[in-house]
Amino acid sequence: MSKSYTNLIYHLVFSTKERRPIITPDRQERLYEYVGGIIRGLGGISLGINGMEEHLHILGKLRADKAVSDVLRDLKSNSSGWMHDIFPDAADFAWQRGYGAFTVSSSQIPAVQKYIAEQKLHHAGQTFEDEFVSLLKKNEIDFDSKYLWTN
Repeated sequence: MSKSYTNLIYHLVFSTKERRPIITPDRQERLYEYVGGIIRGLGGISLGINGMEEHLHILGKLRADKAVSDVLRDLKSNSSGWMHDIFPDAADFAWQRGYGAFTVSSSQIPAVQKYIAEQKLHHAGQTFEDEFVSLLKKNEIDFDSKYLWTN
């Protein structure tokens, strides 16, 4: 085969430092647009972005030549700086160090898009912490809960 063919779709999840509720409704839409722009700038495609005041979900198609960890590092760094510039009252804004990155099959894109779009409804009955643990279990990722929420 003379070419490489990939379809690398990820559901990315990460929270603000100490899960502080700092992504207020007046900031959300602008932040989501900016994050989508970062993904495009890295050669990816944003398929859905939403979240709550303390965390973010992204469904994105990423390039094969970009490591997920590098994409997340760039995304967090750039969006954090942008938040400081655009919202001076958010000077203490920061992302938590870790993240969740879960692969998604093309056939599951609509279901994950719906899940991400319905975050507010979903979190009426579940905390972010419970949601994240559920995602880890669903994706069969081993974890030690005593290290899960350290910054």
